[in-house]
Amino acid sequence: MSAVDGAPAGPASYAVRVSRAGARWRVDLLAEDAGDELPVLERALGDAGAWPPPFVVVVDSRLYFVVLRHGPGGMVRALISDATMLEWVLAAEVVERYGIGVDTDGAFDDDESGWPGGDMDVFADDGLPAEELRTIVTADDLWADEMVQRIAARLGFDDELAAAVNS
Repeated sequence: MSAVDGAPAGPASYAVRVSRAGARWRVDLLAEDAGDELPVLERALGDAGAWPPPFVVVVDSRLYFVVLRHGPGGMVRALISDATMLEWVLAAEVVERYGIGVDTDGAFDDDESGWPGGDMDVFADDGLPAEELRTIVTADDLWADEMVQRIAARLGFDDELAAAVNS
């Protein structure tokens, strides 16, 4: 969410729950500051039987984002935009709890961009295949909130996201 002059338009950190009934998206702000309470974020997912399953998105300090979503059998699927951010509490918890592999040797290229980890197919059922998602989360010129905005625009909930985060 870039603003004019390159300054961020919304908060640097936030957590939202995104759900869909038919063609209508709903985005609810969970916290204006990104939560570091992983169990709270998991509970925010709600019922594992809903279809399509809702998901939680957390943007932390514009540096990385996390997506949590129920998968088959109620298991939680997780994606982190930069699995090397282990000095951040939430990032470390997500990587550990969901067994996301982190290759810290050579994890950064010359532009110091990190590596996404976890379930790159987390939005495949919504029409965003892993190949397209990978292009977004590996873009060197985007902050985490801008990546989330691109995902929201691609899936069609960008207006609802902006209204929830900027309210």
